[in-house]
Amino acid sequence: MNYKAAIFDMDGTVLDTSGDLTAAVNYALGALGYRNDFTAEEGKFFFGSGVKVALIRAFAAASDIASGYDLLKVGTDNDDITPLIDEELVIKATEIYRPYYAAHNEEKTREYAGISELIKALRSAGIKTAVVSNKPDDSVKALSQRLFSGLFDLCLGEQPGIKRKPAPDMTLKALSDLGVKNADAVYIGDSEIDLQTAKNSGLDCITVTWGFRTREFLEKHGAAVFADTPAEILGIFGI
Repeated sequence: MNYKAAIFDMDGTVLDTSGDLTAAVNYALGALGYRNDFTAEEGKFFFGSGVKVALIRAFAAASDIASGYDLLKVGTDNDDITPLIDEELVIKATEIYRPYYAAHNEEKTREYAGISELIKALRSAGIKTAVVSNKPDDSVKALSQRLFSGLFDLCLGEQPGIKRKPAPDMTLKALSDLGVKNADAVYIGDSEIDLQTAKNSGLDCITVTWGFRTREFLEKHGAAVFADTPAEILGIFGI
């Protein structure tokens, strides 16, 4: 495809952040007297829709409120679990989580094999690259600088005044800043949120299979174009 820009998700797409994300959740919940022994594999299901939703899911799991309920539905429109979680508790946990994660977000985090080479190849082909993530903006920029220094043209995380994914706002802002039309860009991600974001933004979507969701789950949510390795993404671009 003759794309002019590649917009990447961060967690589960370019970086395996599951260890540090889950550690921060465990720290926040533990500080408030809740279960704090979630594994990184369990933590993967908390994330995708931002910090608040991740903590709501974690409290639901820690309290067994969501037993028998699809945890990934928690935090979506009209779910049955979110109203049962004390909002003030989530606010307190968020205030603990954010500074802890900002200070410890690179202890276990690693790029997925081949990602740097993928981005370099795209840029060499004249394709602009960006990260658009529901992570806090400061962490997105810090991790991008430390682990992908100079490789992305633009990095954008969650910040006040811009609706988070799956709303199109963040992605469309990134494309505007890059000077690329949505018809000329593709979104690359690993979750149902990324699929919805691409659709809402009018972008094609490439779904990677090495991230936080299973291929079976993603197929049920409409994923049609998959990449099992970063090299396969280059093949889709015709590089």
